[in-house]
Amino acid sequence: MTITLVKSLIGANKKQIATAHALGLKKIGDVTTQPDNDQTKGKVAKITHLVKVSEA
Repeated sequence: MTITLVKSLIGANKKQIATAHALGLKKIGDVTTQPDNDQTKGKVAKITHLVKVSEA
């Protein structure tokens, strides 16, 4: 799955920022490819309002 950060991390709480960084997302527009498993889906579920997900 391909994950893109579309909203700023400014104003997000510390756990959401840490989750984004764990996925490799730091700035708006950053794109990362992650495996399509339960761990990744759980992380995305926590920051779904900040990212756009597409199936790779």
